Amino acid sequence: MKESHTRSSSSAHHRWMEICLGLAENALPEDVPVGAILLYEGEIIAQACNWRERDQNPVGHAEISVLQEASKKLGRWRLTNTTLVVTLEPCPMCASAILQARVAQVVFGAYDPLMGACGSKYHLFNDARAKTRITGGVLEGPCAKLLRDFFRGTGGQLSFDKREKLSWDLF
Repeated sequence: MKESHTRSSSSAHHRWMEICLGLAENALPEDVPVGAILLYEGEIIAQACNWRERDQNPVGHAEISVLQEASKKLGRWRLTNTTLVVTLEPCPMCASAILQARVAQVVFGAYDPLMGACGSKYHLFNDARAKTRITGGVLEGPCAKLLRDFFRGTGGQLSFDKREKLSWDLF
């Protein structure tokens, strides 16, 4: 774990994560419930949930959607001085996009032992050139429960790999 990767008990982080949990619920019942917001100067400038299944889009992750929305809104691809808040530790695809966009901080809820790129499985932010600060475990319990309940309730209706379903039993 990188030194800048910390656990947070900040009340502001909790308030933002509660908003993300509400967004994550919007993905139900067809998609993995992940919600994200992007903050700039203390204000939400983009928000999204996962829509991979609905849109049949392999990059339909909440993190990618908020980066795209924020870039359009700000008129630039460099999203410096922004904070991404998301209910699940970003995967390698999303982490790479976060690094490319120069996001200053990532705050996430549940750790992802299968695909997490902030230290759980992969360490994409450990490069000395990476300036993104990472804070994990914010409202981890409610974030993990939402995911666990989703995967237990799919009953084979979705085409998820069995290992992915089982990984949420670790929480």
